[in-house]
Amino acid sequence: MKKRISILLVSAMVICLAGCGAGQGAQSAQSNEEPAVSEEASEDAASDDEAAVPDDASAVILGDEQFDEYLPLLSGKRVALFSNHTGIVGDETSGAGELSEGEDASLIHFGVDANGEEITYGEHILDALIDHGVNVTAIFSPEHGFRGTEDAGALVDDSVDEKTGVPILSLYADDDTHAPSAESMAQFDTLVVDMQDVGLRYYTYYISMYYLMDACAKDGKEFIILDRPNPNGFYVDGPILREEYKSGVGALPIPVVYGMTWGELAQMINGEGWLSAGKDACDQMTVIPCVNYTHRTKTSLIRNPSPNIKDMRAVYLYASTCFFENTAVSVGRGTEFPFEAYGSPYLEGVLGFDFSFTPVSMSGATEPPFMDEACFGVDLREVPLSEIWENQINLDYIVEAYQAIHENAPEVSFWGTPDEEGHYWIDKLAGTDELRLQIEAGKTAREIKDGWQDEIRSFMEQRRPYLLYEE
Repeated sequence: MKKRISILLVSAMVICLAGCGAGQGAQSAQSNEEPAVSEEASEDAASDDEAAVPDDASAVILGDEQFDEYLPLLSGKRVALFSNHTGIVGDETSGAGELSEGEDASLIHFGVDANGEEITYGEHILDALIDHGVNVTAIFSPEHGFRGTEDAGALVDDSVDEKTGVPILSLYADDDTHAPSAESMAQFDTLVVDMQDVGLRYYTYYISMYYLMDACAKDGKEFIILDRPNPNGFYVDGPILREEYKSGVGALPIPVVYGMTWGELAQMINGEGWLSAGKDACDQMTVIPCVNYTHRTKTSLIRNPSPNIKDMRAVYLYASTCFFENTAVSVGRGTEFPFEAYGSPYLEGVLGFDFSFTPVSMSGATEPPFMDEACFGVDLREVPLSEIWENQINLDYIVEAYQAIHENAPEVSFWGTPDEEGHYWIDKLAGTDELRLQIEAGKTAREIKDGWQDEIRSFMEQRRPYLLYEE
């Protein structure tokens, strides 16, 4: 078999100057640096009739917008698509008002504009491929389903897309495995990946991508990633996952926040030999990188990537507050602000935990922890974004909550119940039991974070050969 691992660049990688508005592709925060756009790159972009080139020459151009670069690879092929509701070509939107940026916009729920009016989204990658004559024979869907509405971890049956009639093959149809079956793999020649992730190791979408990549490597299938920005791609933080703590919320030896796009991560998976078939086993992989994106670019998403990530502030806080999952503390599931507050019935009356909320059953959180019980804790919705970005993973939240509950309700098992191997859920999220043990030992957040700095530096050197964008 002819080996082909390619990275298609449609123009020079340039530094993003300013974010684009609604209908102009992926939004990005402003930078103080001037854009360095080559004359050749500008001419190429201007002459590309197929690509949806934004009016703002410095706006981020997504991989899925660059049709001329990947449609020829799909000609005459049976194509499967790995995507969900986030696969909007160019992240294009329209509405009565424009999408906003900054502190105020971080609390605007996905799906509405700055005026509170419902957003209309651009063309989905599935429709775009079919409109361009691509023979799409199957769709693979991740956790939460193709439409992104199912509860966390919920089983989702195979189905058929009502609009196109293309079969949807759920990777969450049962609890046994989330890898594709041999029957599913037989339905296509080339897999196209276009999905928005949030760049955290315990966010399961990348794990599904990894399983599909592994299956493609074994079967000699073509694997194409239409790259997207990582909204948490501007830093790296957290402990490296240890082999014995691999689980459905952690599959690779990377930090909690790994600071890479899927195109970069896929190259690392392949190059580091993390596939079961071995090093460079996915030898027919193509990455279509974003243009005008760097690891300093802060992009704003246009849709909720999963039901309980409801705005951009949640995207940033998720790295810190997700550690509360399956503990004696609610992370706000069953409210309008999940991951942006935390609280517990066991913190009632404790100084500093005077914010209260009551989780209720709702779409995406039908049976949230502490449903219909008053929880007392901390509201994080007024913390400045600059502070969230500077703190990166903030362990003060879980350290302080643990100490408070340990003193106020010592009979309570803060970490919940361990599995058969003695691993608590936080061990799986952290990828090690060290975080839990250090918190129990009374270590400060700073002391704990200092302990993983050496392995972060080592990881950043390890990943360097696989980066597609400026750091």
